[in-house]
Amino acid sequence: MQQALEQARAAAAAGEVPVGAVLVRSGEVIATGYNTPLHTHDPTAHAEMAALRAGAQALGNYRLDGCTLYVTLEPCAMCSGAMLHARLARVVFGAADPKTGAAGSVLNLFEQAALNHHTKVQGGVLAQDCAALLAEFFKNRRTEQRARALAARPLRQDALRTPDARFIALPDYPWEARYVSDLPALAGLRLHYLGEGPRDAPITWLCLHDGVGWSYQYRHMVAVFLQAGHRVVAPDLVGFGKSDKPKKPAFHCVDGHLQILMEWMERLDIQRCVLVVQDERDPLGKALAQALAERVVGRVICNVQAADNAHPFAWEAPFPDAGFRAGPRAFAALRDQSAPPHQAGSLAEHMVDGTLRARDLWRRPGLELAEHAEQAEQAAQAEQAAQAEHAENPTVVLPRALAVRTPLAVSFMPPLAAGCFQTQSAALAQRAVEYFADLLRSR
Repeated sequence: MQQALEQARAAAAAGEVPVGAVLVRSGEVIATGYNTPLHTHDPTAHAEMAALRAGAQALGNYRLDGCTLYVTLEPCAMCSGAMLHARLARVVFGAADPKTGAAGSVLNLFEQAALNHHTKVQGGVLAQDCAALLAEFFKNRRTEQRARALAARPLRQDALRTPDARFIALPDYPWEARYVSDLPALAGLRLHYLGEGPRDAPITWLCLHDGVGWSYQYRHMVAVFLQAGHRVVAPDLVGFGKSDKPKKPAFHCVDGHLQILMEWMERLDIQRCVLVVQDERDPLGKALAQALAERVVGRVICNVQAADNAHPFAWEAPFPDAGFRAGPRAFAALRDQSAPPHQAGSLAEHMVDGTLRARDLWRRPGLELAEHAEQAEQAAQAEQAAQAEHAENPTVVLPRALAVRTPLAVSFMPPLAAGCFQTQSAALAQRAVEYFADLLRSR
């Protein structure tokens, strides 16, 4: 039955209903088979039929005297009839099939006394494993069907939708497109996001793009986060990337986007989140960290323009013409109106319910402006003095100089030149992974 389960997994990998079968005689495997009706356009291509056909060819006889067939799901009437015609000695199945099972669930062909051959039946072998495989398959299929339905959701009259063709074959962006449009705050608009990695990962990285980019800008960081075994989610805000784009800039306000993100995070059950943002002045990123303090354990602030010149079409892809750019125009105004960067506060300001949190990251002006080695050294000295004052403050900040602030020391990488984020973002991500992994372990 374990071998039959392997056949069932092969069926699932091929997109078929996961049912597998193994034909055995005298302890030797004669043939195997798994479901292929979809790929072969054959309603008879059940796992049992495949194994019976292969076994008959191997033995040179359609009568399979002395053989036992192991199958992960209770056989249907067609397969049961074939087994009786083949003169099988015994059939062993795993999970019962309450809808079409013909070995006891709906009817039992093997107990028909009028038939001229009788095959012994045993059910329930590894039934839980067999049923779990089927349940997972159909759960995933329902999810995919729901996602396709949401992706095809009709477009609102006051919005635009970028054609999928503009996103084909983007380099270093292999992840599945996911959509949601049934959140109350979306009011029928379609939101695109990346969602990769295990839900129970120790850290979920929420990558929030800036006012001119979209989730594509984090592609190199996503790969590093996933390699570390973490979860990554990266939404395209409404008005950006693959998400729907309202035609009027008036749609875009911090409160509106914040409500969408909060409902989206609740839907995806995002916990233990590190928020990655491009600009410390970003009012949406700050508002999200404050509104969901119980979910956000830290922030990474890159403070450098994300776009580069290597793949210019990738940045233009979401915006076929000026009519699609209401979002970027509105966000530029929102950023200009935002408050000045938050300055260092007391240790008490970073305490929530007695728990030290890394979400309200603080910085010194010298660290932000460290453009050259001499300035970097001065900033490091200032930072060490700050740490003497706040020695227990577990924070991290990654500005243009790629400084990592820890409770014990400050280290610098060479300053980032304008437009270099895409070439150095993987190194930045690796440093962030190491820092927050150590931080969470220490807690």
